[in-house]
Amino acid sequence: MDFWMRNPDYLADELITQVENEAIADSYLKTAQALLDDPEPDLRWYPTPRWLYGAYEAIDDAVALLETYGLATFRRSGEPGSKSQRNTLFLTARGAASVAELATDPVLSWYVRQAELVSLVAGDTVGSKLKERQYEQATYAGTELGLRIGSIADGVRARLQALTTQSNGGLEGDGE
Repeated sequence: MDFWMRNPDYLADELITQVENEAIADSYLKTAQALLDDPEPDLRWYPTPRWLYGAYEAIDDAVALLETYGLATFRRSGEPGSKSQRNTLFLTARGAASVAELATDPVLSWYVRQAELVSLVAGDTVGSKLKERQYEQATYAGTELGLRIGSIADGVRARLQALTTQSNGGLEGDGE
């Protein structure tokens, strides 16, 4: 899910796919367009390297910071010394209060809206299945190991244009 937070073009593509599959309302096409056109996502685009199992960056430093300030607790399941089975991050009461405050900040509220969209496209799907969806993108799948995964914005724009032209309905509604 972190990948979609950091790559609005991939998130826009997921929204388009879900509209095509009739899983979400057509009004989310406008949201996808905004993800592509709004200068804000470019400011927050944070490319991720591709490794053997997909987009990955160690989150230990970020998690340590959240735990240090009492905002979250991190749990790993599995045998010590081996690959963890599942990583779970729990917000503390202090963390939840910080998120609520963040939502009211004009600059930082972008992250709350983005997280809501990521939650919408991810649904209840487990991480391994989400990763499979990401690998359906040729740019993602074809990135050499250790290199940053490139943008698909141009292809998503073309796909969105074709879909809106085909529907003749244009972009209506706000997707909210």
